[in-house]
Amino acid sequence: MDESLDTVLVEYDEDRGVGTLTMNRPDALNALSAQLRDDIVAGLELLEEQNEGADGVALRAVVLEGAGEKAFCAGADIGGFSDESSGGSSARSHYDFIRDFPAPVIAKIDGYCLGGGLETALACDFRLATESSTFGFPEVNLGILPGAGGVQYVEKIAGPAVAKELAMFGDHISAERAADEGIINRVYDDDEFDDEVDEYVTDLAGQAPLAVQAIKKSADMAVHSGLEEGLEYDRQLFEGLLQTEDHAEGAAAFGEDREPEFEGK
Repeated sequence: MDESLDTVLVEYDEDRGVGTLTMNRPDALNALSAQLRDDIVAGLELLEEQNEGADGVALRAVVLEGAGEKAFCAGADIGGFSDESSGGSSARSHYDFIRDFPAPVIAKIDGYCLGGGLETALACDFRLATESSTFGFPEVNLGILPGAGGVQYVEKIAGPAVAKELAMFGDHISAERAADEGIINRVYDDDEFDDEVDEYVTDLAGQAPLAVQAIKKSADMAVHSGLEEGLEYDRQLFEGLLQTEDHAEGAAAFGEDREPEFEGK
C-alpha cells in the first residue's frame, strides 16, 4: 500500500508489518495545520485496515516522521492557530488517536520537534532522534502554555522542574539533553539514523504482537491508575495472553531452542 493524503504520505511494508506516516508539509516545517491533524488520523485508520481479514495481526508497528531535512514538526501552524490546533478541542484529537492506537507508534525525529510537534512525539510510544534534532515548548512566547498536555507528560517523564523549565523559558534543548531527561528513547548519529531506526522498528515488529499491544495497554494504564488497580489489570491481560496461539508458539520455540514465529493469534 502506498497512498497520499493531502498532507500525509502513507506506506505499508507487508513483509515486516510496518506502516509509515510522513507528515508532508516540508515548506512549513511540517507545522500542524487542521488538515495535517486530520490526515494523521486518516492515515492511521488506513494502516489499521491492514488487519481486516488478516490471519492474525498484520500491522505490527507504525513510524511517524516528517518530510524534508529540517523538521519532524515545528508545532502548530500559527497562521491557522486555534484552540483545536493545540489540542484544546473537546473532539478526539490526533494526539488521542496516536496514544490509543493498538500498535506501537514510533516518532522518527530529525530536526525541529517543537510545541505541538513535541506533544505529537510524546503521544507516541517511542521517540528516536538524530543528534542534530532540537526540542522545546515555545508557546510561552505567545502568552500560552502547551495545549495538548506537554507539561503534564514531561512532568511524568522527567519531573516538575524539567517540565517547568522547558515550558517557562521556551528554549530549545539538544537531543542529548532530551535523552538524558528520558524525553526521547535513543539518539543516533545523523548519517546512521535511517539504518538504526529501521533495525529498531524491525526488531519491535518481530515481537509477539498481541503481547506488545497488551504491554502498551499496561504501561498506559499505569499512568492513570494506582498500583493495585494496575496489578489487577495486568493479571487480566496476562490470563488472556496465556490462551493465545502466540504464547503456545513462544513456549514451543523455547523448548525446541529456535526462534518463534508469532502471528498475532
